[in-house]
Amino acid sequence: MEGLYRAGTREVVLTGIETGSYGADLEGDYGLAQLLCELDARHSCERIRLGSMAPELLSERFVSQVCGLSILVPHFHVSMQSGSSSVLRGMKRRYNREQALENLLRIREMMPGVMFTADLMVGFPGETEEDFADTLRFVREARLLDAHVFAYSRREGTPAADYPDQIPDRIKQERSRRLIEEKNAVRDSVLLDAVASGKPLSTVVESEDGDLLVGHSDSYIEVCIPRGSAEHGDIVSVIPLEAKDGAIYGKVDKI
Repeated sequence: MEGLYRAGTREVVLTGIETGSYGADLEGDYGLAQLLCELDARHSCERIRLGSMAPELLSERFVSQVCGLSILVPHFHVSMQSGSSSVLRGMKRRYNREQALENLLRIREMMPGVMFTADLMVGFPGETEEDFADTLRFVREARLLDAHVFAYSRREGTPAADYPDQIPDRIKQERSRRLIEEKNAVRDSVLLDAVASGKPLSTVVESEDGDLLVGHSDSYIEVCIPRGSAEHGDIVSVIPLEAKDGAIYGKVDKI
């Protein structure tokens, strides 16, 4: 990782199928939190982002160990899958709706300005309208910045393929549409709050789009600034001016 940093890499994303389980096969009490602390102490990179964290692994103990690290950005991508405890039981998940929401709200208290994104599935076998309503409520209550929405796809050879109460495609499509509308509405509200706060956004400039430079803040807000105000790869402080089209438009803080 130090080699990437020396070569100009500004941000590293640690992700995997079971990111939070890192160290489970190692001896002693060495896990993801200890790895992050070591990387922070060694100044191994400028920013580290965690992806695909199971909600139950975002415990109070874990967050208390890492919330003060300078390299860890205030954003977690959560492999939630559903906001319904009933559906999560059917998926054989090791957490429920209440535990996940409790962990996320606790993190928000411990890490001011933190943002959450998530993976959310609709149409898992047996998902009722009430279950789906729980997922809609979860998006609102967790104040998700964004979510990857996808429909359950039946695959032969998996346990769920033989579950009763398979959901018709037309219902999956309708629920996908409604969930996307809901998560976009919540996202827009989150972005408006960010603009109203006036708090500068620490942003990595990643690409160009016409007259704009586009990047992501440490909290994973998409940020657009005028072309020419920074260079590709720069980390700049951006004053938020407007929220539209799922992003914040701003100007580089010259102070």
